[in-house]
Amino acid sequence: MSFGLLNLSPASIVDLLTAQFREMFGSDMRIFRAPGRVNLIGEHTDYNDGFVMPAAIGFYTWVASAKRADRTINAYSDGFDEKISLSLDALAGPPRRHWSDYIRGVAATLQQAGHKLTGANLAIHGEVPLGSGLSSSASLEVATALALTSVSEIVLPGLELVKLCQAAEHEYAGTRCGIMDQFVVSFGIAGHALMLDCRSLEYQHLPIPRDLSLVICNSMVRHELASGEYNRRRIDCETGVKLLQRFLPGITALRDVAIEDLERYKHELPEQVYRRCRHVVSENGRVLAAAKALQRQEPERFGNLMCRSHASLRDDYEVSCKELDFLVDLASSSSGVYGARMTGGGFGGCTVNLVRADCASAFKDHLAHTYHKATGIAPDVYICEPAQGAAAWPM
Repeated sequence: MSFGLLNLSPASIVDLLTAQFREMFGSDMRIFRAPGRVNLIGEHTDYNDGFVMPAAIGFYTWVASAKRADRTINAYSDGFDEKISLSLDALAGPPRRHWSDYIRGVAATLQQAGHKLTGANLAIHGEVPLGSGLSSSASLEVATALALTSVSEIVLPGLELVKLCQAAEHEYAGTRCGIMDQFVVSFGIAGHALMLDCRSLEYQHLPIPRDLSLVICNSMVRHELASGEYNRRRIDCETGVKLLQRFLPGITALRDVAIEDLERYKHELPEQVYRRCRHVVSENGRVLAAAKALQRQEPERFGNLMCRSHASLRDDYEVSCKELDFLVDLASSSSGVYGARMTGGGFGGCTVNLVRADCASAFKDHLAHTYHKATGIAPDVYICEPAQGAAAWPM
């Protein structure tokens, strides 16, 4: 039984996942879910100890789980129509570029942290579009962690769970992500963006006015160089910090660098490293300004900052692509749109648009029609509201 391609209500997903689990594993289960996320502003700042402003969105990864008597994890993904089996005593190894890396990684990092896991049966249904920059990986990691700790009767503080899921992605999936994705997937609340300081992990929930909508457009392209280039950008940032420490000995990350200092010492940096640093330093400033704009209910100001963020990602960080640029340009000239930018790691995936709620439906149709006409690609466009973070179901 596979229902991975259907657009279903939560109640229908639960009914089908329950039937699927009982057919496959012959037992009752508990169900957990964790959302995807969209980042409104603050891209590639999280792994530089900076500021980000994501929101959880109402696309979820659902995991049904039950305890086993042995030390085996059996997991079935309806999206891949594939079942895998893992021994809790043989989880080590490099990334395998397979969806099971996330299951294996979460189980392994939990055990490495001293938590005693029991075997488990898992059935997984994912709503988060894969490869779209909406964090299907963090969604799967967090939902899996909730499921495994539940069947093993482990009580885990939310922040520890977030950090272990991040470590799982580093070590077992091979992506050196920051903490933003796992954090908002866990701590997001409905109707709010989450302003996060990625150094202190202090955060605040900022309400998004009801007359605004988040419209997400999936370009449906994903350029193959994305993963390697993501890690190379991180190395450029680390190189910039090391070179700047000769003149600014107190800094430990680009978070500590003022734009004035970066400009003062830019000739001490290779041109490419300087531009990478300029994006991160200026983006941190944009996030702080965007938080003030949201608190003051100034959508025009917020939207302007989104557009400036995209330009920086395109020109300085060089993680955009022609499809994303086309979507942002198209949105910027559309009625009722305050701002648009690429979101996620880049090289494809999605744009996020801040739109007047009464214009969102017409904008969705205009974006889809015009993009398809120009590229031959039919995009997926979603009108979203900030959603609730990860939890057991029913909540």
